Amino acid sequence: MSTPDTGAAPATARLTVALTFDHDGIASEVRRGDGPTVVSRGEFGPRVGVGRILDLLAREGIASTWFVPGHTVETFPASVAAVVEAGHELACHGWLHEDLAALAPDAQRAVLERSVGALTRAGGGVAPVGFRAPYWSLGAETLAIVESLGFAYDSSLMDDDTHLHRVRLGDTHDAAAGVSRLGVEGRLIEVPISWTLDDWPHFEPSTGAVGPMSAPSKVLEIWLEELRYAWQADDGGVLTITMHPEAIGRGSRMRMLERFIAEAKALDGVVFDRLDRVVKRWIAARHGGLPG
Repeated sequence: MSTPDTGAAPATARLTVALTFDHDGIASEVRRGDGPTVVSRGEFGPRVGVGRILDLLAREGIASTWFVPGHTVETFPASVAAVVEAGHELACHGWLHEDLAALAPDAQRAVLERSVGALTRAGGGVAPVGFRAPYWSLGAETLAIVESLGFAYDSSLMDDDTHLHRVRLGDTHDAAAGVSRLGVEGRLIEVPISWTLDDWPHFEPSTGAVGPMSAPSKVLEIWLEELRYAWQADDGGVLTITMHPEAIGRGSRMRMLERFIAEAKALDGVVFDRLDRVVKRWIAARHGGLPG
């Protein structure tokens, strides 16, 4: 069985596909106080899904990025250790999958600092450089806090589809006056995302509920058309796919992911890579290295 290539992807890649996984485990369920059945749905991720995903990535020689809450690091350490051992990136995803927009700035900072500590220990002393907000929910101050903590990139915004860019900080909006004033770019890099390219709204529509769920064939059609369009129209772009082990790890969905990977590999100039390396190359091409 092969392992993911740890070298740099070609700088001349026509399109980079970033497979990313939100390894939530049971963090949300614990925070909400859910019952055993709902908790068990989350546990399917570390218990079953992670192993299936890692086996597929190893067979395909693909390196990926895993956004992991601190609670998952402490509760399911073996699953996180397996991700690290296989050569994948660990990135920050809160502690108990909190809605950061609902927390005061000091509480947000405390959550992120605690998560960074756990991820750094799990990564053998390597601090995470990437952040993704749980639920993609950001408070007005969140990304400024993320930048101040030294992260290189965020992956929570939907203002683009395949183009990395600097995060703009300090926007203000006055609904009563009907006026918005846009802020200025900071150092943090944005890796844009979309609900369209996230497995959760397709397969797991609501907490504790059953259905309706999309057929994997429908999701595959959407993802492949996004892939083909990006390959054709956005030379040098990055297509980011968001998945959850408890969702994508089911058998029919794993088959879908296998087909997606095969179709992507069949396109000339498509490569797969971890987001930390994608961002590092983007910064180096413009400024010569990761921000300090």
